[in-house]
Amino acid sequence: MYFPTSGVEVSPLIPLAVSFVVSFFTSMGGVSGAFLLLPFQVSVLGFTSPAVSSTNLVFNIVAIPSGVYRYIREGRMTWPVAWVTIFGTLPGVFIGAIIRIKYLPDPKRFKLFMGCVLLYIALRLLLDLRGKINQERSKAKEIEDRFRERSREMRKALGTGEMQNPVISTLRFSLTECVYEFYGEHFSFNTVSLFALAFAVGIVGGTYGIGGGAIIAPFLVAIFHLPIYTIAGAALLGTFLTSIAGVIFYAMIAPLYAHTGLLIAPDWMLGALFGAGGFLGMYCGARLQKYFPARLIKLVLALTILYLGMSYLLTLFH
Repeated sequence: MYFPTSGVEVSPLIPLAVSFVVSFFTSMGGVSGAFLLLPFQVSVLGFTSPAVSSTNLVFNIVAIPSGVYRYIREGRMTWPVAWVTIFGTLPGVFIGAIIRIKYLPDPKRFKLFMGCVLLYIALRLLLDLRGKINQERSKAKEIEDRFRERSREMRKALGTGEMQNPVISTLRFSLTECVYEFYGEHFSFNTVSLFALAFAVGIVGGTYGIGGGAIIAPFLVAIFHLPIYTIAGAALLGTFLTSIAGVIFYAMIAPLYAHTGLLIAPDWMLGALFGAGGFLGMYCGARLQKYFPARLIKLVLALTILYLGMSYLLTLFH
């Protein structure tokens, strides 16, 4: 099948299958999988223009709603984290889109940028897995273990995989602090700090074409010490809404650069095809997340991202 906007020719089954597998595993960690699909499009499909970033955002728009729905249905949406992330990331996405078009249109420079972003995400996750566990991390791990045990007990008693709702409840949410409860334990974060982080993440995410979830989820776990079971849905929701804004912005400014010959507007058909596979993958991943240990989820994500990041940086020496 030929996609005229991007110039890509590939069997439609390949984008569907790749996005399903990627999204199934990454959605468990609050990540849409766009950060892995973009290297696939660049290196395998040969789609290297700035339009690949906006196309990647189309994938987010189509794929993410199923995962978000599942997390909301199971009562595992931490709304304060979601709203702070959204309002912080949105302005950064617009800045990132301009950076991508003006300063990173060259495929080699963009691959260097991708390698640095992926390597940083991987290192953050691996550092969190090293075992330097303070009191907050110990509490998070204890809660994660209790969450899985409670899930098993409920499935045995009810004969179903559904969770009791609501699991997460907000206790306090202000301009300076948020406190929420998860299975009897309280977790908190500084609202201003998360907003500042989300703004920086939005710039990187808008440039890369991932919406920011792949970057902010590891931060929420490694720096804010929040359980991955409580932030996955919020990170996905934030990525979804910022991706909508990013796609609209890319499409609006595309005519301004028409004279340069750069492809900026998204390939809607290719993005939707990736999104269809991701839609199914995210729903299954969000539904089955409670069956997988949080440490395993982090390790799989970290090793995959590390491999991709290193491979892009090594291409600079060939």
